Amino acid sequence: MGGTLLRLKMKHYKDKAGNIFAYPLDGSQDHLIEEKEKVTDKQAQKLIEAKQKEVFNALSYANKRRKDYPTIGDQLDDLFKAGAFSKEMAKKIKSVKDKYPKE
Repeated sequence: MGGTLLRLKMKHYKDKAGNIFAYPLDGSQDHLIEEKEKVTDKQAQKLIEAKQKEVFNALSYANKRRKDYPTIGDQLDDLFKAGAFSKEMAKKIKSVKDKYPKE
């Protein structure tokens, strides 16, 4: 969102990607506005909330999957047991398993 949050006494613009930018009303940063479209505070807030929801949903999806996946160790152990590693890698893994057996 352009790294800028909705603030009081600011004017808001969005770029073509929908990112929101806030600039001081005094015009001191108008040279940074370039090809952005002016939006009202209310429009800016709606765009920011939509982006926050999108980010949350993306993280929520990843976090839900992460907690249900088997650990990497379990996945690798399964691959080893299924014979999915090269002979060289299987030999290295077996040597570690033999050196430190389950008790």
